[in-house]
Amino acid sequence: MRPRRPINADVPAPPQEAREEEAHEEVAPVIEEEAREERPASAAEKPPRVPKPLAPKLLASLVVLAIVFIVVAILGSSGGSKQGETSAPAPSPTPAGEADGGGETPSQTAEALGYPAFATDNTTRVGGADANANAAAVALAVFPSTTPSQRPAAVTLVGEEDWAGAIAAAVLMAPGVRAPLLFSAPDEQPEATAQALAALDPQGSPKTGGAAVFAVGAVTLPDEAAKATRIDSGDPASTAAQIATLRDRLFGGAPRAIVVASGSQPEFAMPAAAWAARSGDPVLYSEADKLPQPTAAALERHPGVPVYVLGPAAAISAAVVGEIGAISKRVQRVGGADPVANALAFARFGDGNFGWNVNDPGHGFVLARSDAPLQAAAAAPLSAAGTWGPLLLTDDPGRLPANVRDYFLDVKPGYTDNPSRAFYNHVWVVGDQEAIDVNQQAEVNELVELAKIGGGE
Repeated sequence: MRPRRPINADVPAPPQEAREEEAHEEVAPVIEEEAREERPASAAEKPPRVPKPLAPKLLASLVVLAIVFIVVAILGSSGGSKQGETSAPAPSPTPAGEADGGGETPSQTAEALGYPAFATDNTTRVGGADANANAAAVALAVFPSTTPSQRPAAVTLVGEEDWAGAIAAAVLMAPGVRAPLLFSAPDEQPEATAQALAALDPQGSPKTGGAAVFAVGAVTLPDEAAKATRIDSGDPASTAAQIATLRDRLFGGAPRAIVVASGSQPEFAMPAAAWAARSGDPVLYSEADKLPQPTAAALERHPGVPVYVLGPAAAISAAVVGEIGAISKRVQRVGGADPVANALAFARFGDGNFGWNVNDPGHGFVLARSDAPLQAAAAAPLSAAGTWGPLLLTDDPGRLPANVRDYFLDVKPGYTDNPSRAFYNHVWVVGDQEAIDVNQQAEVNELVELAKIGGGE
């Protein structure tokens, strides 16, 4: 067992390349008064559809839209509010001496500003009301889109209920393609998706095969999409196999590894989304007691590529692992008995170039609910940018699981004399306060806080 104490005291300064890779790239949204007002946008306020290139005035309006949307999506829904309550704008500072006369207290002011539910010094919440809002917020956090260079060349649109397609499509966020994921419906786009698309404004590139949109299943495309690459959405195995084929074409060759996850128990497949986005390793699906034909065919294309089966035997049986072993030269199981333990096992696991191998401080993490597989896919771009961290799961809105708490203590950073020379941990909390409440967020913040080791205070 690893010691549960702060480590990483006073490490030497890493080389420039390492500092750049480990640097935090957190988004600090600008809070404008009108962004906090919850009112429907009129038709005149919707992002205009115009030919490219964008006119300067339209570009400026989209920049403002991106900022406003991040605030609305992340702050506007992140209160876990009771029925009938609405978000209120931040109050003006209370003049000295008036706090006892009906003015706002410091804690009330902090709550109105969104703290600590929006962010603490070591956590940031993506607190939209649903996966649509969170996917849009994450896409704009990773691609702020205030200038053309900050925009992705393509985005991936997936059906609002297609958790399997969304997790498999996270591989298209990996470096080389970098297409963030948004959700859509057959007949219309959710407002959050439409606004994010207008700001992201994908145009396609040689790395995306010219596609501005990768459409998984029956989804509504943006009016201005110059080119879309469509992927049929059927059963999980068929959809994932098609995405893996597209991945091979876009990346120009075989992957370094393949992940096989459960196609019927999404809580065990969730951690694969973060890894696919970070690594470019595709996700394929299996049933508990049978290897689907589309998955077998996809494995047969790359018999020399190692395969990692994610999840316990209850999710994918030993017999299926044997079937995979008859196709692939190397197959290994990574997993835990329950969804929380499964995600932790994957975060700790390392085998050569495969696996997070996060067993020391100085990392990012993403924390989501184990019963929300769409949120895992929505958050996947956070594992391929900024602090590049694995997905961890919690199964209770108010209490952090004991084994996740122990893990955070194992990787807690520390210093002896100079905190500016230490490494730091950061956690993205995905979901509103009904999913993960502020008390659990505060506990996480304390657990990952940089701590002084030895000496005086």
